[in-house]
Amino acid sequence: MKGAKLLLNLLKEYNVTHIFGLPGETSLPLYEELEKEITHVLVRDERNSVYMADAYAKLSYKPGIVEGPSVGSVYMLPGVAEAYKSSTPMIVITTDTSLYGEKTNYLTSLDQSSLFKPITKESITVYDIDDLPHAVRRAFRLATSGKPGPIHLRIPNSVLESEAKEISLNAQKEFSHFPSQRPLADSEMIEKAADLIINSNFPVIICGQGALYSMAWDEVIELAELLGIPVGTTITGKGCMPETHPLSIGVVGGRGGTIFANQIIKNSDLVILVGSNTDSANTFLWRIPPIDKTIIHIDISEEEVGNNYDSLNLIGDAKVTLRAIIERIKLKGFKRKKISLEKKDLIEIEKNKEVNHVRFIKELWNITPENSIFISDPGIGALYLAGFYKAKKSGRYFIFNYGLGGLGYSIPASVGAHFARPNSLIFSLSGDGSFGFSVGELETIKRLNVNVVILLFNNSSFGWIRGEMKKRGKIIETDFLSLDYMKIGEGFGLSTYKISNDNEISETLKDAIKNTPALVEIVIESEDKMIPPVTPWKY
Repeated sequence: MKGAKLLLNLLKEYNVTHIFGLPGETSLPLYEELEKEITHVLVRDERNSVYMADAYAKLSYKPGIVEGPSVGSVYMLPGVAEAYKSSTPMIVITTDTSLYGEKTNYLTSLDQSSLFKPITKESITVYDIDDLPHAVRRAFRLATSGKPGPIHLRIPNSVLESEAKEISLNAQKEFSHFPSQRPLADSEMIEKAADLIINSNFPVIICGQGALYSMAWDEVIELAELLGIPVGTTITGKGCMPETHPLSIGVVGGRGGTIFANQIIKNSDLVILVGSNTDSANTFLWRIPPIDKTIIHIDISEEEVGNNYDSLNLIGDAKVTLRAIIERIKLKGFKRKKISLEKKDLIEIEKNKEVNHVRFIKELWNITPENSIFISDPGIGALYLAGFYKAKKSGRYFIFNYGLGGLGYSIPASVGAHFARPNSLIFSLSGDGSFGFSVGELETIKRLNVNVVILLFNNSSFGWIRGEMKKRGKIIETDFLSLDYMKIGEGFGLSTYKISNDNEISETLKDAIKNTPALVEIVIESEDKMIPPVTPWKY
């Protein structure tokens, strides 16, 4: 059996059903062996293939598999960096020329390992075909265990062409999904956490993306209801609790957090952080929660717990650790009186906003099925979606690429979402700035008949940067032409629609949903001309 065939058989042993990629000369042996059991998703740009695998992993709870040739490896780096910063389990396969080729100026040869090492959990080079099974086992185990993340697998063309002497698959199938293992935090720390929660007067829970990775939403809701604890999420943790729940305060922090939600955090006497990396954006430079707040921090990663706050640190899987805390509280026989949150402040804030943006999100909420998937690029779509679209049910239904926050994520990511949740309606929220990064994947969307509505917010600028520049007093080099997006969408074969005023929102969205894949252009103002839910902008 040749190495290429062996690799595909190994992937099938790990229940891989989809590979996202773009063929090149070094990957030809692999493509010659592709079989019907594994669906290859052809993309138009290697970076976008990684974004597709990223969204696929987040929604399927299986590692995303992406493949790129040597020449395309450098284009994959932005996507891999995003996956690394957002802890997305992924196997990044790059094929290569002879490993000595870079010393002889062989075309497309370069030191791939040095490129990927800083932005992956590990970069593994396969030198011999007999090492391939071990390398694949290691890649899946590392990607799905502990703090998850991408693993780089570098396979020279010569290994793909070689004949295996002995075929040994022996897949460790427990690592074909995540979380693959659920370590429990130390029992003494669990006891201390339970006592802190019981003795607090006004605790609050903040869920980060790690709570979604752990699928800990049932435990979050149970703990909240048991003791009457308000629950907020970071923008990337949105969905850990239905935001229609009386104890939900929605998104908190510097991205999408409202005055109402952030004030709840400030008024609390105990903050329970669940699966949060406490980064600068979600905490508004570590002011929400304040640095002197009493904090319990639950996270599977020893890198994150206690990293930015002086906290009681519980290193373990969020779901099983929360379950253990709940059971300890129940054994102590303590039950807090239920509280009711007054949300008048939030209603007043919504009424005072620019009508078009808030009304658009409200109209969207009214007509979308509860299992719809929302994927947003950074910018106006992400901010209003996070702040004003109330999650209808708990689970992973929202994806924001705020690991790094680069532009051009949502359109290709919608393709990965389509294969992870084929029965769901997908919404891609993209600014016109992001659109320019990923417009080529409209062909992919049409070719694959992806069930997506692309919501394109047109303000003819890099609006977020305009908003930041306005704070500094001068706006420069942020504007570009307003293109005919209807013709662009039609050229790729998509159904196209345009919303220019509030009265067109509802019916236009309903038509687009019936005729996917669809592109809907929404004409709006840029961020500097409004006050979106961004804490540094005095929201």
